[in-house]
Amino acid sequence: MKNEENKKIEVLVTYSLSEDLVQQLATVDKRLQIHINPAKNVNDISDDLWQKTEILITGNLLPPLEKVPNLKWIQFNSAGIDFAVNDPLLKKPNLAVTNLSGAAAPQVAEFVLMAMLALGHKVNTILHQQRNHEWSPDRYSRLIPKELRGSTLGLVGYGSIGREIARITHPLGVKVLATKHDSMDPKDRGFNLEGLGDPEGNFFTRLYPIQAVGSMLKECDFVVISLPKTEATTHIIAEKELGSMKSSAYLVDISRGGVVKPQALKSALQEKKIAGAFMDVFEQEPLPKDSPLWELPNMIISPHIAGISVNYNERAIKLIVENLQNYCQDRPLFNLFDRENGY
Repeated sequence: MKNEENKKIEVLVTYSLSEDLVQQLATVDKRLQIHINPAKNVNDISDDLWQKTEILITGNLLPPLEKVPNLKWIQFNSAGIDFAVNDPLLKKPNLAVTNLSGAAAPQVAEFVLMAMLALGHKVNTILHQQRNHEWSPDRYSRLIPKELRGSTLGLVGYGSIGREIARITHPLGVKVLATKHDSMDPKDRGFNLEGLGDPEGNFFTRLYPIQAVGSMLKECDFVVISLPKTEATTHIIAEKELGSMKSSAYLVDISRGGVVKPQALKSALQEKKIAGAFMDVFEQEPLPKDSPLWELPNMIISPHIAGISVNYNERAIKLIVENLQNYCQDRPLFNLFDRENGY
């Protein structure tokens, strides 16, 4: 994507940013013309601005193809962009599409650590007993924890989030196994915040191809799902995979709704094929009030919040700034959307 030396580069941001963060974008290159236009609908932005936009930085607002004849690059403000992969705009020839994989890794990894500790230390049972004013007489047997130290953690997906989970659990004495689309290439080719993640692939004991996920699950005390949502990953964790897990094992899902098959999870929990689950994502969101998942005693539910943080935009800007620098200097962009693999 060749850029003329003195030609203005029109950048449209469709969500709010602080003045400090806007300034960080503007100082990347003198050719950048930054337009901050928070919008919920395409018509909230003028046709003239859509027409001249070369770079679109957006959450989920996408214009019709005909409105953006000069668009060359879309930078999404999230790691998961499954909601957009079938949009006609993404089929525009020579359009670069990038996501924010890596920006949410620190807060999601902390959330996963919390979830594993909550499951292993039976926090849902403790809270239930508190609500009932119950001082459990069998607490020394019923509330024996599954400690992280000495346990085996299986990471289904070894992208930026999986790598940060591996980094923070490794010092706790956790044995890390992981699956990766290309298990022969352990390095991380995407964006990394400095000092975080596992860019060289040093924190796992064994890396499995995704096709061998069942073999990995048999070994694990905790399993964390951090896959993108694609046709290939939809219901990739179903009856067979859950049946491969230890009856004492716990599942944590912070990926996208639909990667885990809901009915299979319900059955596995009801029949105690696994010990429990902490679910942050669901195939239908919000989770319907009449869903039987709410009532399962060995389930903890959160409303798709693993990635939220007051620091998110600040971390996201680091990636966006680097990508703007790459764009302006005709270098490859981080986190390019792979149309063939769907993420």
